[in-house]
Amino acid sequence: MKKEEKNKNEFMSWLVAILFGIVISFICREFLFSPIVVKGASMVPTYENKDVIIVSKISEINRFDHIVFKSPVEDEYYIKRVIGLPGDTVEMKEDILIVNGVEYEEPYVNRETDNPFQRRVTENFTLEDYTGEKTVPEGYLFVLGDNRLTSFDSRHYGLISIDAVLGESKMRIYPFNHFTFYWGEEEVEVKS
Repeated sequence: MKKEEKNKNEFMSWLVAILFGIVISFICREFLFSPIVVKGASMVPTYENKDVIIVSKISEINRFDHIVFKSPVEDEYYIKRVIGLPGDTVEMKEDILIVNGVEYEEPYVNRETDNPFQRRVTENFTLEDYTGEKTVPEGYLFVLGDNRLTSFDSRHYGLISIDAVLGESKMRIYPFNHFTFYWGEEEVEVKS
């Protein structure tokens, strides 16, 4: 075999491998997962501004998952926490979340405030107060940010269509010293 032919075969082999890698990357990004950069402080302390996360596009959405979705009010994507699923009643009373009559602790909520007179971080409300619905309708979600005093969420723009959901945050990959996997209801942080 001549040297030119060997070089040509090696070049073609590399070209096929690179093209195959590009196709696999495109398929994964389009249908399985995607990196997203968090903008803003509405999910502090769970996410900080400029954190980079990996969003799974094939996950089943459950209560308390962090989801990325197309905003109903602007051409942006938001990240918020799922509070109400289809069929749920949602109420907030004296800073206690009540879903379907069950009280939930919310350790992820940012309770730090500069105002010493601020008694609670989430106002009292019912789902009906903000959406006109007694329960979350089929095909929709009720979402809130973890930084309730600054979050622009379902209290402002209503329910989110499940069709608008890009996916669920599964992992924070940047900054590296806060690398975190989100596994079900557990958060597994990996320290460097």
